[in-house]
Amino acid sequence: MLEYLRIRNLALIEDAELDFAPGMNVLTGETGAGKSFILKALGFLLGDRLGADMVRQGAEKAQVEAQFQMDGREIVIRRSLLAESGRSRLYVDDALRSQECVRSLREQLLAHASQHGQQQLLQPAFQARLMESTLKDPDLLRRRDELLEQLRSVEARRKELRAREAHLLERRDILEMQQQEIDRVAPEAGEEERLEEQRAIVRAAEQTREQYELALGLLHGEEEPGLLDMLGRLERCLHQMARTDDSVSEDADAVTALRQQLSHLSGRLRRPPLPEDMPDVEQMEERLYALAQLKRKLHRSLDEILELREEIRENISFLDACALDITLLDKEEKQLATQLQEVLSALLPQRREAAADFARQLEEELRQLGFSEQVRVIPDFMPQEVWPGLMDEKVRILWAPNPGQAPQPLDRIASGGELSRFLLALMSVRPKAESATYIFDEVDAGVGGLTLNKLAEKLENLAKQRQMLVITHWPQLAARAQKHFQISKTIRDNATFTTCVPLDARQRHIRRTDGVDGADDIALDARNLHQTRHRVADQAQQILQGHGHSVADLLAAAAPEGHQSPRRHGAGGADLSLTAAGGAGDTGPVGDDGADAAGHIQRL
Repeated sequence: MLEYLRIRNLALIEDAELDFAPGMNVLTGETGAGKSFILKALGFLLGDRLGADMVRQGAEKAQVEAQFQMDGREIVIRRSLLAESGRSRLYVDDALRSQECVRSLREQLLAHASQHGQQQLLQPAFQARLMESTLKDPDLLRRRDELLEQLRSVEARRKELRAREAHLLERRDILEMQQQEIDRVAPEAGEEERLEEQRAIVRAAEQTREQYELALGLLHGEEEPGLLDMLGRLERCLHQMARTDDSVSEDADAVTALRQQLSHLSGRLRRPPLPEDMPDVEQMEERLYALAQLKRKLHRSLDEILELREEIRENISFLDACALDITLLDKEEKQLATQLQEVLSALLPQRREAAADFARQLEEELRQLGFSEQVRVIPDFMPQEVWPGLMDEKVRILWAPNPGQAPQPLDRIASGGELSRFLLALMSVRPKAESATYIFDEVDAGVGGLTLNKLAEKLENLAKQRQMLVITHWPQLAARAQKHFQISKTIRDNATFTTCVPLDARQRHIRRTDGVDGADDIALDARNLHQTRHRVADQAQQILQGHGHSVADLLAAAAPEGHQSPRRHGAGGADLSLTAAGGAGDTGPVGDDGADAAGHIQRL
């Protein structure tokens, strides 16, 4: 139930607070006053989008907040709309939430029945859901849908298997050839990197050996004397010179020490350091060449080739097992189809029974809303193959509002007023356990006369079970509300404002302002209207049935209570004088939509 609504800086609304009552709450006001903005605010609060242009001019943001009562707990929802960016923020119980979170609550909080709802009413799928809502075993629908979804999943997997099988069969020769090439070389993960590292080690060892050989060649020489031979000659020369010249004695000793050191180096250079496990260079090079050839043939890196090998193995294994997999899916499909057949066998008679019961309830509701006593609602069942060999039924509503009419779909013979009443009748027979607040946006459109009073009675009875918010122009409806809000548009300081004012009992009486018939300034005394409506309707029926009463006498009896001048009305060849005592909307003996009597009703 909607308990409280506050709207700030939205469109023409500066700041409006609405405290709603259980039962019927009505919003009245002249066209363009802003009644629809109240509903727009509720829609925005529960997930609808609004543009930044909906923020009142001069304000930084618009904000809507509401308090709901659901399942014994209070829910407070607040949403703001920024004028600068058009972005919004949503809070549920002061916690920041996503719009998806609120949209999931929407159906539990509000049920919108408007002229737009008539379009939904015309959809066979919606009609079917309504008639199936009273199944004895509603789990049958869930089970049917689950089995259908499982069957579709089986079919999708089977199609996927067969498509993949056909694709791989076309490529099988290529796959097997690639597999042979890969298996012939048999590459291993990381093998190429490992061989490249070994090659680098071998090349480094070869470079070291070459340097050792070069150093030995310099020390010993090859075709010419080496460094050791030259030092030996120098050593001998210096020692001979030292016999006569003591000054070269130290130099001679130094050359001797150097020659000895180089001789020791020569011994070490003859044993170059080499890796303990030197790979077979030739074998290593052959392996690297084979890997390189494989990469060129397959146009892939070694890692990609290894992945390809696994893919080929999987694909070939899939081809070998595909037939078995398809056989298992066929078996699963058969089992699911058998279960579905059992569900459908139980569902079909229950659906027909529920539809017939729904139709009876709907016919009764329609009679209470002014339709003929002979109005008929007929569930129309059309066979539908939901799976090969399995038949379900689609159901839609056919109706005949008047005697002698063949049953037809709603969209072919229903007027706007008839659809409005039909929609109300549907709302009346929906499950009573629902807790959402009903919103009726001019559901009385196209309805007038006595029919309007019947519609008002129906709304009043429905309001005993459910809270509702009604937008209307008619006093017959406004008079029955537990709470009445008048929406009006005012201008202050060259700025336009929409205001929402709750009316008390005194303000809801009929009044006129400034000598002008202001439709939105009219309120209604509900008790007097209700009483006089029934009295005049009874009198009119007596007149039409020709009970022998004088028309003039009957109207004369009614005139004193009306306190208004009589109006002229012709019926059955009689010249009748009807007063306004019958109340708004009851200005004629027959309540057909579009009667002239409706034109005498003052709108709210």
